[in-house]
Amino acid sequence: MNASLRILIIGENGQVSRALQSRLAGMGELIVRGSGQLDLARPDSLRSPIVALKPDLIVNAAAHTAVDLAETEPERAFTINATAPGILAQAASELGIPLIHYSTDYVFDGLKPAPYTEDDTPNPVSVYGRSKLAGEDAIRHIVGQHLILRTSWVYSVEGRNFLLTMQRLLQEKPQLRVVADQIGAPTWAGTIADSTAQLIERWQTGQHGAWGTYHLAARGETSWFGFAQAIAESLVEQHKPCAVLEPIPSSAYPTPAQRPLNSRLDCTRLYREWGVSQPDWRSALQQCLAGQV
Repeated sequence: MNASLRILIIGENGQVSRALQSRLAGMGELIVRGSGQLDLARPDSLRSPIVALKPDLIVNAAAHTAVDLAETEPERAFTINATAPGILAQAASELGIPLIHYSTDYVFDGLKPAPYTEDDTPNPVSVYGRSKLAGEDAIRHIVGQHLILRTSWVYSVEGRNFLLTMQRLLQEKPQLRVVADQIGAPTWAGTIADSTAQLIERWQTGQHGAWGTYHLAARGETSWFGFAQAIAESLVEQHKPCAVLEPIPSSAYPTPAQRPLNSRLDCTRLYREWGVSQPDWRSALQQCLAGQV
């Protein structure tokens, strides 16, 4: 791989950024910038230092991802998720380089009975979803060389996510109630990083498909309850204490932000255009847990 390739990763400690730092380490020079150096909450401060760094590629792995909190601080969510990506796109356009940006299944309302394709019309039902969609739109209008990668239900062994929360609660409580009517594909941050590395390789070797918006999530589907069951099974295999799981409807677990009932993403286009496919969610979970210390 091109050792002189300068890859700027925006975001330092998030689960996707950590996975990217590990996976992309041998692909070139990684320039990792957290909020202390490039703060998406201060979009006006972003362009000049990015242009000065002269990267060959920008990967934005930072976002306001606290879905419920976004309902009470919409201005901050839109600043980080919409305004800032627009500035990143301006910098990429000025430098004549590509921008890779991660988006979400939350841009859809979840009412479609089948998996969502990139051609489906977004209709977000939360502030978080609306802010992420606005970020997508900003990028599309500013820089041609972009990949907007919509993913879903991201987890890893770092940060704050469903996997780590369930591992803790399942060992602390005798019984646990988990929503069973929201359907999607849990997607390991390692899978996202692996796919991103493949996309960069295709771009570098001139084998890439069209720039644009793509879905990138694990294959298969389950509910949050099904995901919790799989996590519980791994605890039982390790002879650790494990709660009894009870499935409940979303109506029994109200949250400030509405969640899509259907978060399934059809990832056919990414494979057809770029030759990149994802593993089944269960096998990715096993791979993730196998590396957990």
